[in-house]
Amino acid sequence: MSVEFAAFCELHEPRYRSYARVWFQEPGAAHRVVRLALHAIAAVWPAVLESPNPAAAAWQILRETVTEQHGTAVAAGAAGIAGTAGLRPDVEGDEDLAILHYVVGLATPEIADVMGGDTASITSQLRQTHRRRTTDW
Repeated sequence: MSVEFAAFCELHEPRYRSYARVWFQEPGAAHRVVRLALHAIAAVWPAVLESPNPAAAAWQILRETVTEQHGTAVAAGAAGIAGTAGLRPDVEGDEDLAILHYVVGLATPEIADVMGGDTASITSQLRQTHRRRTTDW
């Protein structure tokens, strides 16, 4: 494991695990899914580093892993969605932002860091998501 990848894991693994816990009731399942995602990221680490946005590339791998594993767990009846009525882990963008901000409790700079976005865009998207959600209620 490279020093860069070890630093990446140290920074992002706790946040990734918090996100995964939203989708998996059993903490051990969330931990296993994040470990699978990190192994997948490690397998393509040079390509991730060479991408225009390494954090976004890694986030996409995490999301794909969560979506795949959640589907497998639900099909097997092993785990369900915890506190996210009507949501699925294959949701895109706005829901991820809302989950990271309102459920996981990350501030916008942390969300930007973990998803590979910029703080101003994320702040704007969160406002728009909040407005849409309140009009849906």
